[in-house]
Amino acid sequence: MRLSTEADPRRRYNLRVSPRLAFAIDAAYKAGRSTLAHYQTGVRVDTKADETPVTEADRNAERLIRRLVDSTYPGEPMLGEEEGGDHTRPDRWIIDPIDGTKSFVAGVPLYSTLLSYEVDFQPVLGVVFFPALNEMLYAEVGGGAFFNGAPARVSRKSEVTGGIVCCGGLKSMARYGRSPGFEKISEKALATRTWCDAYGHALVATGRVEGMVDPIVTRWDLSAVQVVVQEAGGRFTNFSNGPVLVQSNELEAVSSNGLIHEELLAAFQS
Repeated sequence: MRLSTEADPRRRYNLRVSPRLAFAIDAAYKAGRSTLAHYQTGVRVDTKADETPVTEADRNAERLIRRLVDSTYPGEPMLGEEEGGDHTRPDRWIIDPIDGTKSFVAGVPLYSTLLSYEVDFQPVLGVVFFPALNEMLYAEVGGGAFFNGAPARVSRKSEVTGGIVCCGGLKSMARYGRSPGFEKISEKALATRTWCDAYGHALVATGRVEGMVDPIVTRWDLSAVQVVVQEAGGRFTNFSNGPVLVQSNELEAVSSNGLIHEELLAAFQS
């Protein structure tokens, strides 16, 4: 299913996608590709007010998406990680130019460019592009999920035993009290990994792992991946089995193939 680095994953997207999704695929691809000019180059890293890293690649990629949206859908609201926006607008574009900036600055290829469109605060389409891997995931509500043009589906494992579950960073797992629950999962699973950021959820959507645990994230980290996971047949909830994308600056998420979801959540309840 993996394409060579020379192939353009846009060429294989399903021709039945809506014009808005086709636009989002193209915009995320162009913005993601722009980050490669700074990838593994020793790019300067600045620290934002929340003590997270940001680079010229992050800023440039978001500006590019904003220009593309303005030219195709003038006047439509946008909310982005680097340039902000109006948190109160229910219909809007959600932009994360580089999800996984720490991976990006370390030269690890698991970072992504995320773009979604929300209606009434819920994503109706999402694009997840991994520039350094040249892998493209996209979905829209009712249309299914696709990985480099082929249908994406979650795995069929029905229990944690024998499966693979990944999570966000160990520091955040401990800080938000999720480490004991994840230790219970690790005792059963074939393997647990810290494939954090959108990459973990992408692995769920493509059936390569069974679950992903995110103890603390923001809206732009999750909006695109939620619709992709759900359209691939998976489940996407908070730790209380409720909706993820509530009006809050700090969110949490558990994604899975659906079959092991209750088992995952149970591990964190005691």
